[in-house]
Amino acid sequence: MYVSAPLKAFAVTLSAVVLTHAVVGPGKVTGDTAVHDPTMCKDNTGKYWAFSTGTGLDIRTSTDRTAWTRVGVVWPNGAPWTDAYTNTTNGVLWAPDCTYANGEFNLYYAASTFGSQKVGVSTVYSVWQKVSVFTGSWTNYGLVTSTAKGNNYNMRANSQFIDNGDLYLSLGSFWTGIKELSSSTGKPTSGTVTSIAQRTANSGAIEASVIYKYGPYYYLFTSWDLCCKGTSSTYNIRVGRSSSVKGPFADKSNVPLMNGGGTLVLGTHDSIIGPGGQDLFTDSDGPILVYHYYTSTGSNLGINRLDFSSGWPVVI
Repeated sequence: MYVSAPLKAFAVTLSAVVLTHAVVGPGKVTGDTAVHDPTMCKDNTGKYWAFSTGTGLDIRTSTDRTAWTRVGVVWPNGAPWTDAYTNTTNGVLWAPDCTYANGEFNLYYAASTFGSQKVGVSTVYSVWQKVSVFTGSWTNYGLVTSTAKGNNYNMRANSQFIDNGDLYLSLGSFWTGIKELSSSTGKPTSGTVTSIAQRTANSGAIEASVIYKYGPYYYLFTSWDLCCKGTSSTYNIRVGRSSSVKGPFADKSNVPLMNGGGTLVLGTHDSIIGPGGQDLFTDSDGPILVYHYYTSTGSNLGINRLDFSSGWPVVI
């Protein structure tokens, strides 16, 4: 996720997107990098933290953004408040999104089951201490928002964006697309839900939204098509931009994202299959794109720099 200052409190083959020109591959990573839906933060000591989908929410750390070690989970004793949404005890929690500022982590995540509209989005808040956060210093701040059968959207795959002290949550998966909620407290203060991106193609397959600001524009990144099918995955990363965090967003060809627009950022290429489930953050060497992808050996952590010099993100 991205925090802007100041912070208060081509060829298409079947359904797969295949790039026909040379594409920069993922940057080198080593260690335990088998992740889904990664999000990344950097603390005030220079250590990197990657959180990802898993039972209890997986945690990995690195001192150089290259060598990664799995160090535990956020909820080692389970998260019983999510059981009603996962329909099991200590179920898999999805698509976390982290920020780090003023010595504190803020982590949002979703609890649900595949294909269900019953989704709860929760937040955990951890005060940075000299002990590692996975030893139990996380605090549950409760349900942020939820959807249920009868809603025409769901709350899965959420991301937080803080702009001038106000929090914006972008959420949604399939159904009627990506929604945005605003708040000054970390939880929505009203029931207003704004639609910011939608597809009708491929059963409306759009999710994993992330808002990132660079220069005068707010960029809305999403993942299109199908995740989590190994080397049959068709995930690909798309983007649109707006001069307002509230949209409307349009792609490079000026097609509104509400009308199915989305400029391709990264798709299947070479041995890299189905990149998506992305996050963005700013490091000392510029904007960083974090995502997962598949090879014949399973899911992997992908990290690339992005170049916005043309006004649109290019993987480098």
